[in-house]
Amino acid sequence: MLGYVTLGTNDLPKAAAFYDRICGALGVGRMMEFDTFIAWGKPGGGAGIGLTKPFDGNPATVGNGVMAALMVDSPEKVDEIYKLAMELGAQDEGPAGARSDNFYAGYFRDPDGNKLNVFCMTGPM
Repeated sequence: MLGYVTLGTNDLPKAAAFYDRICGALGVGRMMEFDTFIAWGKPGGGAGIGLTKPFDGNPATVGNGVMAALMVDSPEKVDEIYKLAMELGAQDEGPAGARSDNFYAGYFRDPDGNKLNVFCMTGPM
């Protein structure tokens, strides 16, 4: 199973402010922090998300086809997180809404262009 996802950033303070708000709305805070890396989540509480300046010193770039998905428990929470991301300057990649009979999601890109979604299951898989 997935333990955490790490996304690259070229501006750690700016990206951290974005994720502090998004992760706070998801009910988690910072669980690890170094000069070039910050992770949010709950130890033992499922997958977390981390941000880092690339170890090789080259600029962070966005992986084509790469996306981190943030799971919540209701369509209302999807709407809340998606709206917050837009207020924080995220780029819209697909507004919150039903994608199938049992999947509700909103898609956006963080300040560095990393693609995320916030989703919930609304019925059996």
